[in-house]
Amino acid sequence: MSTSLLPAELTELAARVIHENRAAGRTVALAESCTGGLVSAALTEIPGSSAVLDRSFITYSNESKNEALGVSNDIIDTFGAVSIACAWAMAQGALKKSQADVAVAVSGIAGPDGGTRQKPVGTVVFARALRGDEELLAEERLFEAPDRANVRLQAALVALELLLP
Repeated sequence: MSTSLLPAELTELAARVIHENRAAGRTVALAESCTGGLVSAALTEIPGSSAVLDRSFITYSNESKNEALGVSNDIIDTFGAVSIACAWAMAQGALKKSQADVAVAVSGIAGPDGGTRQKPVGTVVFARALRGDEELLAEERLFEAPDRANVRLQAALVALELLLP
């Protein structure tokens, strides 16, 4: 593989995502918040990614989650942007507003500020939605990391894993 600006572990996993989804005939979409496009950047580092990546939504603000993905303000007000409910709504919105077969959403608190006792820095939520499948696949993780970059990297790796068929 050619030189990349991104860490090797990220681009290696992205290459697997592109290869395996292409082989499965699947396309993907992303709804990223705390990763700020890092997952999409990793995928687009891979030659042939245009056959797999349909589109990506970088919805960093609560307003953008609502406007671009249709996440209800009630969900954000009740549960917060870093919640399973919000991640699930983001993934569903990305699926509805794309042609993709699968959508993954990621939202979290990368730090160093923004954490609370209930949701400390390093809290990240993920959701995956499959077209035609109502099964909820969502999880919350707490990454014990010394810095923002590491939280974002770990979140991007989990999001890529969720895109594997």
